[in-house]
Amino acid sequence: MSLQEKLDAFKADFQAGKPPYNVPRSVIETMHRATAELIASGAAGRALKAGDKAPAFTLNDPDGKAVSSTALLAEGPLVVSFYRGVWCPYCNMELQALQAALPTFQSLGANLLAISPQTAPNSRKSVRQNALDFPILSDPRNDVAAAFGLRFELPDYLVELYKGLKNDLPAFNGDPSWTLPMPARFVIGQDGTILYAEVNPDYTRRPEPEDMLPALRSASRSAVV
Repeated sequence: MSLQEKLDAFKADFQAGKPPYNVPRSVIETMHRATAELIASGAAGRALKAGDKAPAFTLNDPDGKAVSSTALLAEGPLVVSFYRGVWCPYCNMELQALQAALPTFQSLGANLLAISPQTAPNSRKSVRQNALDFPILSDPRNDVAAAFGLRFELPDYLVELYKGLKNDLPAFNGDPSWTLPMPARFVIGQDGTILYAEVNPDYTRRPEPEDMLPALRSASRSAVV
């Protein structure tokens, strides 16, 4: 089963109000409204694209160790996934799919990392829950996400919904701003050029890990040359 098939199956059960979520229809409709408005805003079209230069960044892993994109790019191409947080089931399924693809990425000389705005304890939970062998980095205030054009502010009505669901983003993220990144995936070449970019304002849609392989193979061939 592909990643998107797994996401679609989860979404169908969630929207049907099946246990353990038992979500009322009004909640689903509010989430649909927020997603539709984000799509209509054109925000995804303003994010960085293939051919753009990726901003350099240094962020901490869950143990407080600084991880530099510049240092990783000195080793080979870099796969970067931006995700919302450990509280998002769609994100967790994506992280698991990336973990399964990690040996293939490594065989092409690439490093993989994921970035979310959550605090270090929640990143450690992401690692444990999804059995990850690649770095999970904390992006305070979504500043790096903003540099990639991904940060957006939740509308007031969605903030109220999240509060009602006990989905306390300020607590998860250690930041009162109620911002998130649009889920996104990038392949960055060793010269800092973005070779692949996928940004989706609909958080239930994620690209397959293998979608990045042509860009990674191209980057690998260029490195050899």
